[in-house]
Amino acid sequence: MKFHSARRISLAVAGVLLASISFAAEGFLRTQGDRIVTGTGHPILLRGMGLGGWMLQEGYMLRLKGENPQHRIRSRIVELIGPEATERFYILWRDRHMTEADVRALARAQFNSIRLPMHYNLFTLPVDEEPDPNRHTWLPTGFEMIDRLLTWCRAYRIYLILDLHAAPGGQGHDVNICDRDTNKPSLWEDARNQAKTVALWRKLAERYAQEPWIGGYDLINEPNWSFEGRERHGREDQTNAPLWKLYQEITRAIREVDTNHLIILGGNGWGNNYRGFPGPWDSNMVLSFHKYWNPNTDETIAPYLALREKYRLPIWLGESGENSNEWFRECVALMERHHIGWAWWPHKKVASSSCVYTVQPPAEYQQLLEYWNGNGPRPTRETALRVLFTLTENLHPDRCHYNEAVVKALIPAFPATQ
Repeated sequence: MKFHSARRISLAVAGVLLASISFAAEGFLRTQGDRIVTGTGHPILLRGMGLGGWMLQEGYMLRLKGENPQHRIRSRIVELIGPEATERFYILWRDRHMTEADVRALARAQFNSIRLPMHYNLFTLPVDEEPDPNRHTWLPTGFEMIDRLLTWCRAYRIYLILDLHAAPGGQGHDVNICDRDTNKPSLWEDARNQAKTVALWRKLAERYAQEPWIGGYDLINEPNWSFEGRERHGREDQTNAPLWKLYQEITRAIREVDTNHLIILGGNGWGNNYRGFPGPWDSNMVLSFHKYWNPNTDETIAPYLALREKYRLPIWLGESGENSNEWFRECVALMERHHIGWAWWPHKKVASSSCVYTVQPPAEYQQLLEYWNGNGPRPTRETALRVLFTLTENLHPDRCHYNEAVVKALIPAFPATQ
């Protein structure tokens, strides 16, 4: 109770202080030909950071091996410390993983945007848990997390891009990135999951329709599903018709309540397969692609440059990272030479130096990893409690290691001190 009371007081004080500052944006981001511009028509190159691990945990970011979607991570924690302590762990994880200090550090480093990977289950129930199958139950947690982050983004003049990273049912065979439970129908196998996806976007758009610091809506992260019986992740599909159909349904729902914000699409095959794209169906649309572990040459981005030229739509590197600082510098230079904005991945990760903040795990964390990875005995409940709750304390940027070299690789003009 002390923690929650202190947090409420802190947020209230912050709200009073922030309310005294002018947060006027230059209107809503929009497209102008093949560029993204501010509401006043000034071109803007988005330099962003993706908040992987906050709303949605991925096993590798915790140093787990193999397939570890979040629901499996959670069940492993429950097995060690019980359901009540697990719920407390996740409350603290969400409270401490992303703070005003994190946003302030990004602003000081001259990032101008944040991409927020959202898990649908913080906003609504899974379809098989709905008490009334004809209605959607809305949960406050996810909306409150966005509102809190948006307050900080507004204060530090950073655009917030909403990204549905885990769609109802899961949007692909890469289960880690979308928390898919393979024992249940996927997004593409159950019309109820698709209806809930559409309804969630309409709800978000209705809530943030008049908010200029919301930069846009990234509809579905990295779909990877073959609709044609080809390579299972959809990299070889030729039409991708169900994907374009669902995107159009989401767009219509958004436009019923919000005509202001960018609509951002990603292709199949982890976001990059645009075969069958029917052309823009909205006047404020951006095409996203993702880039990992390939050369930083014009040839590697040629398909997306061709899409931009053909359709006169802006393109955006919605996700990249997980490499060396030299590769980071080369990739950013390539993007900016072609007037392409970008969002890096991720902001914060356990025991990794390829992000802005390295979360330092407790010494005994290795015992949990060895047990979870099948290489060691089961730790005691007391050890697991101590390790997991210390880990949540270590999420705060003051207790993380700040990787200034990463920031300098992304934004070379970054000043020498934070």
